[in-house]
Amino acid sequence: MASVWVGSRGTIRDYTGFNASKDAETVRKAIRGIGTDEKTLINTLTERSNAQRQLIAKEYRAASGKDLKDDLKSDLSGNLERIMVALVTPPAVFDAKQLKKSMKGSGTNEKALIEILASRSSKQMKEVSQAYYTVYKTSLGDDLSSDTSGDFRKALLTLADGRRDENVKVDEHLAKKDAQVLYNAGEKKWGTDEDKFTEILCLRSIPQLKRTFDEYRNLSKKTIEESIQGEMSGHFEDLLLAIVQCVNNTPAFFAERLHQSLKGAGTDEFTLNRIMVSRSEIDLLDIRAEYKKHYGCSLHAAIKSDTSGDYETTLLRICGGDD
Repeated sequence: MASVWVGSRGTIRDYTGFNASKDAETVRKAIRGIGTDEKTLINTLTERSNAQRQLIAKEYRAASGKDLKDDLKSDLSGNLERIMVALVTPPAVFDAKQLKKSMKGSGTNEKALIEILASRSSKQMKEVSQAYYTVYKTSLGDDLSSDTSGDFRKALLTLADGRRDENVKVDEHLAKKDAQVLYNAGEKKWGTDEDKFTEILCLRSIPQLKRTFDEYRNLSKKTIEESIQGEMSGHFEDLLLAIVQCVNNTPAFFAERLHQSLKGAGTDEFTLNRIMVSRSEIDLLDIRAEYKKHYGCSLHAAIKSDTSGDYETTLLRICGGDD
């Protein structure tokens, strides 16, 4: 069965000549030795696909009676620990954990919630919701509900439900109709009908929305972004704009997020790790191309100038080449 977490534009692929028990043994030696052999750990785990890492973890447990994730946690620390643990976590569980972390504690990290929920497909969201329930014994919807409010909450819940249409065929008539509904709900009326925006932007297929946005521009002489910026505010506005960005160009959306996590004082490792790991088998090659196009330097160079040590090595391995 093809995984919904693997695309054709990733930097990491299945390793040919893969041998799970041999890799598990290599990893075990790297962890068990006097002092951890980080280089071997990094080389092994960044050169295997996530599906292969799951098999290594299985063999590791069979051979040592221990959980690879736990051993990595007790043996490594800081950013290196976090990214290595991320690499051995199944993608749906990884997303679930990132969502949980974004809601835990005193403040909510809305940016992370928006990034994940705006960019995942319905099939992916269904798996994430299942994983969330398995790990936390509470539903993702319930946690989102108690952590957010208003139109923002409504839209997040619609996305978390994984009900976006995935049909690739475009219905021209519907595109015209939806464009008119959006126009009537926003630009044309005094006050905005937010529900209509949520309904269309969170439920229609990506190709359908592309067409609708074209129709919208013909109709209102404005882009859908301009209208959203003029009509909405706060996190709800941020979420709708993120959805539009993902519809128009998902890799460019992630390139911008990576750029924000790397520029300025201090690195936002939470975002950096999440995007590098979660897109490494989907579209990181395209994200790299967009990064170079928009920011004039390669993602590789940006990571190099902003991180150091084994953590830097790991990120660069995931990144793949320099553009």
